[in-house]
Amino acid sequence: MWKYPIEENLFDKFAKYSKISGVIFIILGIVGIIYPVFMALTTVTFISWIMLFAGITAGYFTWQSNKNDVIGWLKSFVLIGISLYIINYPMIGAASLGLLLSIFFFIDGFAGVFLSLSMRPNKPWILWMINAIFSFAIGILFILSWPFNSAYIVGLLVGFSLLFDGIALLSGGFYFKKIMK
Repeated sequence: MWKYPIEENLFDKFAKYSKISGVIFIILGIVGIIYPVFMALTTVTFISWIMLFAGITAGYFTWQSNKNDVIGWLKSFVLIGISLYIINYPMIGAASLGLLLSIFFFIDGFAGVFLSLSMRPNKPWILWMINAIFSFAIGILFILSWPFNSAYIVGLLVGFSLLFDGIALLSGGFYFKKIMK
């Protein structure tokens, strides 16, 4: 799998932190499955605040570097404007985010297939393949129900993705801990 030697403590760190991350992802995934609209609105709000911060930062750097940079100002105003709009109307943001997430899940599915095939014949490869198949299924599910059930489906998508990513991380952590012995 790797073409160069890797430090053994890297495996220990990965095993430790992937187990911790896996448990956190599993808990967040279960919360998202039980309360999908809450998870959708939380996700949209989180992304909106990141966009707002990015817009303010882009404006600051445009101000510092070149005050006449029209494209820099346009970028910062668009980011700030869209983020404020989504913060004030999160259901519209959930519909837009749903379409973007479906694209993400298709890309995640392809990446999961390639990752699982690169790990083959090691034991956790099948979990990464199952994770990839679920990512594809979630992407298809959302495309079929968009935009009518956007908030509900976004929360479920994020919840199931976090759940299966957490399971894969947890099993990978146990696997790497086992091979280090």
